[in-house]
Amino acid sequence: MRRIRIAPSVLAWDLGDLNEAVAISVKGGADQVHLDVIDGHFAPNITFGPGTVRALRRRCDLKFDTHLMIDEPTLYAEKFIDAGSDLLTFHAEVLTGGRFDELHALVRSKGRQMGLALKPATELPEWAASRLDKVDALVVMTVNPGFSGQAMDMSTMPKLERINGMLEARGGSVDIEIDGGVEPENVHEVVSRGGNVLVAGAGVYSKKDPAVAIRALRERAEEAAGRA
Repeated sequence: MRRIRIAPSVLAWDLGDLNEAVAISVKGGADQVHLDVIDGHFAPNITFGPGTVRALRRRCDLKFDTHLMIDEPTLYAEKFIDAGSDLLTFHAEVLTGGRFDELHALVRSKGRQMGLALKPATELPEWAASRLDKVDALVVMTVNPGFSGQAMDMSTMPKLERINGMLEARGGSVDIEIDGGVEPENVHEVVSRGGNVLVAGAGVYSKKDPAVAIRALRERAEEAAGRA
């Protein structure tokens, strides 16, 4: 069984104080920090770039899970690697099999991990299904990319189940990240269907004590995993 991991998404915090956001992740015992990079084209928002990742890297030793919601990942992937990203996730919607292979070669040459993300309406492409042995994480978005604080789209649950079944049939240890609207109330739903990395923005940073919220999410997720 895949290990439960909690990945607070700092986009939900005050962007003028991201040092505090990563400090909260450390205090709460998070496994990794989720960094949403949005270019204003792929999704309707602009967040931050490699310079911000580099600055945060100097202040935090947790795994940096960098989610590149950008149209031209091949232009920026190496910059985010050099800035300190550990896992780089690219969107299937802007890739082909050939572009995926180029990015995979770059990421692996730098000793980093690679993820592949799907918008809520996107099914796993055939070219991606044939390359599952090359990814470390599949990110199932449960909100449309752009802004923190959206409610989870529960119509994505059947897709999550299909992806989990496909991965289990193939064996291996690919993580399934659930990204969008993760809250204590829906943790059981996503974990019971195969999600093991919980990306939580408002589900952590909008709470009275975000560090406690991280621990509460883990407790609920591990309880759900134990029942599965």
